[in-house]
This record gives sequence, C-alpha cells and structure tokens, in this order.
Amino acid sequence: MLNIALFGPPGAGKGTQSEFLLEQYNLFYISTGDLLRKEMSEKSKLGLEAQSTIASGGLVSDEVIVQIIEKTITENPDSNGFLFDGFPRTYIQAYILEGLMIKLNTSLNCLISLEVDEEVSVSRLLNRGKTSGRTDDNELVIRNRLKEYKDKTLPVLKFYKDRGIFFEVKGDQPIEEVNRDIQKVIKEELNKSLYNIVLFGYPGSGRGSQGLALAKKYELEYVSTGQMLDYEIKTKSKIGKRIFDLYENGELVPDEIVVQLIEKKIENSKGVKGFIFKGFPRTLVQSYILDGLLKKHGSSISRVIEIEVPTLELINRLDARSKTDRCMPYDTSISKIVKRLQEHEKKTVPVIEKYMQMHGLTKVDGVGCFEEVFQRLSDEIVKDIK
Repeated sequence: MLNIALFGPPGAGKGTQSEFLLEQYNLFYISTGDLLRKEMSEKSKLGLEAQSTIASGGLVSDEVIVQIIEKTITENPDSNGFLFDGFPRTYIQAYILEGLMIKLNTSLNCLISLEVDEEVSVSRLLNRGKTSGRTDDNELVIRNRLKEYKDKTLPVLKFYKDRGIFFEVKGDQPIEEVNRDIQKVIKEELNKSLYNIVLFGYPGSGRGSQGLALAKKYELEYVSTGQMLDYEIKTKSKIGKRIFDLYENGELVPDEIVVQLIEKKIENSKGVKGFIFKGFPRTLVQSYILDGLLKKHGSSISRVIEIEVPTLELINRLDARSKTDRCMPYDTSISKIVKRLQEHEKKTVPVIEKYMQMHGLTKVDGVGCFEEVFQRLSDEIVKDIK
C-alpha cells in the first residue's frame, strides 16, 4: 500500500500533481473538506454531527474527522493506497494520523512538500483570480492565507522530518519537472518497502509448491516454519535438539521457538524484496506476533491470499500424496486427513477472518493444474507491483 501526504502553500500546484498521482498509482483521494461534504450530503451520523457543529459556528473536531477518514480507508480496500490532501493540518493531527495508520496496519510512506517562493504563489493566485471569479484571490487575502499556512504547517513538517519521511520538491518548475521529481521520491520510497504475502490454504491446497514458485519469480524470501524447524534438526543446533525432543514426545513446538526462527530469518535476509509466509500464522496469537515482528522491522503485511480447494479434492490430493515420498504424518489414513483438515478449520479460519477485516483477503481458485493456479496467483501479485 502506498500512502502519501501532499503539502504545499496555496498556488503550489497541489491540485494538478494530485490528479497525476491518483491516476499513476491508483490511489484514493482523501480531502477532509470533500469527505465532510460527502458525509453531510448523505446525512450520515458523522455528517449530521459535523453539520450541527458547522451550523453553530464551530470547527469540526478531530474526533469526527479521524472517524470519517478511517471509514473511508476501510471502505476502499481495493485501493493501492491513499493520497492525503489537507490532512494532517496540525501537529496533533499528525499524531492522530500516525495512530490511525498503525491501527490499520499500514503507515504513511512519505510527505511531499511542494516548495514555492511566496512571490511566485502570490503571482499565480492573482493570475488565477482574473479568470476564477474567486473573491479570495486578491493580494491581501492571499498573503494572509500564505502566512496562516506557514504558521500551521511548520510543526507538521518537523514531525515528519523527525521520522525521516519528509521530502521537498521545487514547485516553481514546469509541471512535468515537478511531476518527475515527485515520481523520483515515490519510487525511492517504494524500493524501501518490503512486499510481504501471507499465503493461506488448507493442507493439500498447494501452498508449499506455489509459495516456493512465487518467491522465486518475485524475488521474495520464502518463510516456511516446517522447513525452518527441519533445518534446525538436521544441523543439530541447540534449538534443533530441543525441537527434536518435542517431536519425540509428541508435543507441539511453542511459539517462543518459532518466533525466534522467523525473526532470525527476517534479520538475515538482506537485499530481498519481501517475504512470503507459509504455515505462519496458524493461530490468532501468531497473527499478532507476525504483525509485531514486521512492525519492528519497519514493515507490514502487503497482501493476504487464500488458495481455495473443495474438501473432497483436498482429501483426494492428500490421499494420493500418502503414496509418495512427500507423505506427511497426517496423510497416512483418511481419518487422519479429515482430523487435520478439521484442526486447520478450527485454528486457522479465525486468523483468516481477522486478516480479512484488517487487510482484505484475496481468494484464489486452487483447482486446476499447477501452472493455471500459479498464473491466477501471479495475476493478483502483479496488480500490487504495478
């Protein structure tokens, strides 16, 4: 997800550049003024509250504004990201937006400020006033607006400078050159962002083979808890010996061990474009652990995909696998297969439902030959990469 805040004084050209960005990156435009008007016209609960405040001469509270913004973001899960215009306007709103982004498991990638000399802004707005018919396009009002912008915006800009995501672009250049410089900033920020996929599916859905193939094609690091546990046992590491003892006693490997291995994998994977997680998270607890691990490393989940295969097809596949060297312990009888599928439904389906609410969930048909399913999965990933 790409989230941008575009700043600039009146006359900086934000409107023109916003149109380019919305089209080029398929972003959803968030203007607090537009959103307030929309809510009021629809007579929603928040809209009526805002209308009542405005009618009495007051300013709409941050509490109402942040609820409207959160509602807008959650109602547009198919967007590649959001372009914020006119928010945050204050230091407090900057903290509010940061908290909202954390809650939605995303973040602001960058704040881009179009820097324009005051005299250039005045000249542009005076020229606009000759054709716009706007009464506020006169020099006295313009200079007051520029002063107000400067006084209110400086603390906000400092907030984002301190977080290392503030970028200045010279706004007095030709439109094409301004757009080129903005694109350069965005591309550099996108290159820093890891692309992380959580791949769900019942046993027998093909998660393992598809996950490995996707990781290879898109230069992602494949993270399979089963694979990592087996590696530790084979190398006879300290953790591996503990895992082996747990297996021998028929016990489950605790999250404490699994998390150590995943964090080690993330820290040691340098230069990768992201991760594809298979087999983790399996439980609600593990889903919160993964969110925290990625957040710790300045990243988050980019896409959640579930490979869907009918139950009878799953049973047939797992039964067929039991007759190969890829046989798993739960493949050895139909009753064990059914029990494993039921266990997955009990523990993992709640995780899928959580991710559906937080990130949106893409369901991909897993029926067909390997190449057909792989193409369907690739088609979803390409949407993000574009």
